[in-house]
Amino acid sequence: MQQALRAAGSESQVMALSETARTAQDAADSIGCELGAIVKSLVFRIDGAAVLALVAGDRRCDTKTLPGALDMSGKCKRADADLVRAATGFAIGGVAPLGHPRPLATAVDASLGRFDTLYAAAGHPYCVFPTTLEELVRLTDGKLSGQIATA
Repeated sequence: MQQALRAAGSESQVMALSETARTAQDAADSIGCELGAIVKSLVFRIDGAAVLALVAGDRRCDTKTLPGALDMSGKCKRADADLVRAATGFAIGGVAPLGHPRPLATAVDASLGRFDTLYAAAGHPYCVFPTTLEELVRLTDGKLSGQIATA
């Protein structure tokens, strides 16, 4: 993950935590930050294609609005563990927002902008990396949306 960050032009350092970051709440507790500052990397399937939603830890992804935010149509369903690993190279609980075998259409929750520093999974359930909303959008080539998450 550190190599993927460097290759994408980020100076962020992967942080190894003493406690798990498998869930957003676990990560927030381990880091000592607000739940909303955790970036959840959620993989969905829209018309057979894997897509990524990067959502604040205190929000839920709205699967009805996600296709439109990605300029896609069709039903949106949560991806199973096999699709998550095939599409991202990571297991559920450690899916990083970048470093995938091939680029994924990505929507980024605009509510993450409430925080100066965000923490995203770094490919392992005990690792995260700090970033900003602006950098996250750049690193993922994501589409910023105020429509994909609900409280």
